[in-house]
Amino acid sequence: MGIAVKITGSRFSVGVLGTCNMDRWKGRVALVTGASVGIGAAIAKSLVQHGMKVIGCARNVEQIQKLAAECVSSGFSGTLIPYKCDLSVEDDMISMFSWIKVQHQGIDVCINNAGLALPEPLLSGKTSGWRTMMDVNVIALSVCTREAYQSMKERKIDDGHIININSICGHRVVNHADAHFYSASKYAVTALTEGLRQELREAKTHIRATCISPGLVETEFAYRLFSENPEIAVATYTSVKCLQAVDIANSVVYVLSAPPHVQIGDIEITPVEQSM
Repeated sequence: MGIAVKITGSRFSVGVLGTCNMDRWKGRVALVTGASVGIGAAIAKSLVQHGMKVIGCARNVEQIQKLAAECVSSGFSGTLIPYKCDLSVEDDMISMFSWIKVQHQGIDVCINNAGLALPEPLLSGKTSGWRTMMDVNVIALSVCTREAYQSMKERKIDDGHIININSICGHRVVNHADAHFYSASKYAVTALTEGLRQELREAKTHIRATCISPGLVETEFAYRLFSENPEIAVATYTSVKCLQAVDIANSVVYVLSAPPHVQIGDIEITPVEQSM
C-alpha cells in the first residue's frame, strides 16, 4: 500500500504539502484522457506549464486545439498535442498508442482522467447506459493502463507514473439513485488502482500508481449528469464552495513531484463544506 493523503479544502496548493519539483519530467511525454474540458484540460495545461509534452485525447479535439494555442501564447515550455480518440472503442485506443510510439517513442506518464456518469438507477436504468459507464470508466482506463505500462516496459522506463482520476464516490455510496451505478464503476477504479500497484511490485518495477479521488468539482460534470434537469446541477454547485479543476491539477503535480522512492497511493480531496 502507498501513502494515503486526505485533503479537505476549497483551494489546494502544492506548496501546502511540499516543494514542487517537476524538473525530472521536463521534455517527457504524458497522456491525459478526456483533456478537452474540466479536470482533464486543467491537468493538461498544468503539465505543459511544467515543460512536459502532453498528448491530450478526447472525441472532440477542437477545445484541446484552442487550449494548445493558449499554452503557446502563454509561453509555456511544454507542448500540448491534441489527439482524437473515442475511449469506448478499443481499436481507437490501440491506434493512439501506436501513433504515440511512432511520433514520440512512448509515454512516461498516463493520466486516466476520462469518465462519465449517466442517470441510470439500478431499479430502472437502461443497460446501454450502464455499459457506456463501464466502457469508459473501467475498460478504457484498464486498456490505457495496460498499453501505458507496455510502452514503459519496452523502453525500460522504470520511473513512470500511472494516475487514475477517481471520485469520492469510489469510496462511499451517495444516497442518490442516479449516481449508484456510477459509484460502482468508481469503486472498480479504487480496486484496479490497488491491483495495479500490487502487479507493479510483483514485476519488480519502480513505476508508480496513484488514485486521486475528488469530491464536488465545479465542471460540466453535473450538467451532463442532470442534462434533463439542469436546475439540479445548479443547486449542486451552489450548495457549497466547490473545488475547481485547477485544484485537482495541483494534486496531480504534487503526486508527480514526490521523490521517486515515495508511493502516494490515494488522495481524497473534497471541499471543506461538503458532507457525505
